[in-house]
Amino acid sequence: MKTDPKSKADLSAQIAKAIRDAIIEGRMIVDERLPSEAELSEQFNVSRPTVREALKRLAAQSLIRTQRGAFGGAFVNRLSYEEAYGQHITTSTLLLSMNGVNFDVACEARYALERACTPMAAARRDPDHLATMRAEIHRQAQPGLSDEGFCASDVTFHRALVDAAGNPVLSYQLAGAVEAMQPLMNMITFTARSRGEIVTLHTRIADAIEARDADAAEIALRELETYTLHLGRDVMAARAQNS
Repeated sequence: MKTDPKSKADLSAQIAKAIRDAIIEGRMIVDERLPSEAELSEQFNVSRPTVREALKRLAAQSLIRTQRGAFGGAFVNRLSYEEAYGQHITTSTLLLSMNGVNFDVACEARYALERACTPMAAARRDPDHLATMRAEIHRQAQPGLSDEGFCASDVTFHRALVDAAGNPVLSYQLAGAVEAMQPLMNMITFTARSRGEIVTLHTRIADAIEARDADAAEIALRELETYTLHLGRDVMAARAQNS
């Protein structure tokens, strides 16, 4: 591992990248202890504060963990899908908001990804997934539920559908779609949409998943996509006219 003196990145970032690359490429394995700060300082020919900053960067990415005591130090961390969800959702949210992804593009991507997991969800769903979906449908039908509560329930319903596919890699990839794209779409459409229409479509989706009917679930998802697209376009058109 070494740094590039010609690189414009600061030394701590270069050190963090060198160690990250070693972990990703398998040259450093899970639970392996990293060299001490003094050893890394000598290896990279930098000060210990610079090494310390590099280790902080790696810890922030959940790539390493630190332990105190006689057998302490910094160790390569085993990153779980659950731990990675938060970072993925944050990154997806920032990408969408900072790069001005338009509503149609976000909607198209979000539903295309979810439809991809529908056949697996229909085949692999278990009682817990179905119970979550039914509970959220019941919650969404309550007249006293706030807009924020309805949006949160909407996300939980679709998260259960995705998780029912039983594929952790797919669930991770869809975390950004369901928990980043969907809330942003909800913010645009919540004032115009019919809760009754959403509940009806969610019920059809849950019924189809329970019956292991992937085709019916996909049809209902496509209708939900069409409904969401029309709502978003109407809202955006009204906003443009008012401005």
